[in-house]
Amino acid sequence: MSADAPAPDASGLRKRIDTTKAHPARVYDVFLGGKDNYPADREAAAMAAKANPRGHLDVRHNRDFVRRAVTVLAGESGIRQFLDVGTGLPTQQNVHQIAQAIAPDAQVVYVDNDPIVLVHAQALLTSSAEGRTDYIEADIREPGKILEAARRTLDFDRPVTLVLAAILHFIDDDEAYPVVARLLGALPSGSHLVLSHLTADMNPVPINKVAETFRKRGFSFVLRRREEIERFVTDNGLELLDPGIVPSRHWRPDHAADATETRGPAPEELDHLDGGRYVSISDATDEDVNIYVLVARKP
Repeated sequence: MSADAPAPDASGLRKRIDTTKAHPARVYDVFLGGKDNYPADREAAAMAAKANPRGHLDVRHNRDFVRRAVTVLAGESGIRQFLDVGTGLPTQQNVHQIAQAIAPDAQVVYVDNDPIVLVHAQALLTSSAEGRTDYIEADIREPGKILEAARRTLDFDRPVTLVLAAILHFIDDDEAYPVVARLLGALPSGSHLVLSHLTADMNPVPINKVAETFRKRGFSFVLRRREEIERFVTDNGLELLDPGIVPSRHWRPDHAADATETRGPAPEELDHLDGGRYVSISDATDEDVNIYVLVARKP
């Protein structure tokens, strides 16, 4: 599905959505204050909020890290192609909005496996006149399908940034490392990896409680240590950009958090969430962060 393709049949797609089971993209949407989620998603989010009342700050810091990383790569490194796997539901400051604000000719391909994301994909496909966006419905565990479809839009003879934001902790080791290797292996020299990943290295008690709530709902949930996250870099011969692998709030902070960030009261199901309120990431401290981030270059 590309920017000039017809809108998807929303009624048909909605029939494929299993509203009885929580989905990571929709739970993420709850923590961002979105509206495209169901009771099962809000229940999972509520349990996570009970385990870690300020955990929504990880979600928000993750989005702001992506903003900063794309800004640096489009603005300073001249990258014009992005492959965002595990896109999630559209919100403000999507990758194409960030990149095309700097480089109108930037091309962005989004990938997600939740039909509800495809229902809303037209919001992801509002490209600049000079650039292009595309959407692929696929699972990260299908790298061959992703790469084949991405070639409709992206030129794999030119550098591509692979964005894997807050997705790999849902994938077990026996799939995560080979999948990342396959995706990066198809990209040329000068390409980049933007990666964020939950960990128990920092503040282990609340994040382990959160992990347990997700596992009880059938999710794979792998809290990798720093050295295990570093393997995604070293196994693929990448070079880390400064400042390396760091907690999300410490990767090149610019103190320009998205002005549209949702704040104020949260849904009543999230009464454990920070006193029942969404708060700004500017209120976060190191004690609130459980996510490592990195940007690395393929030499």
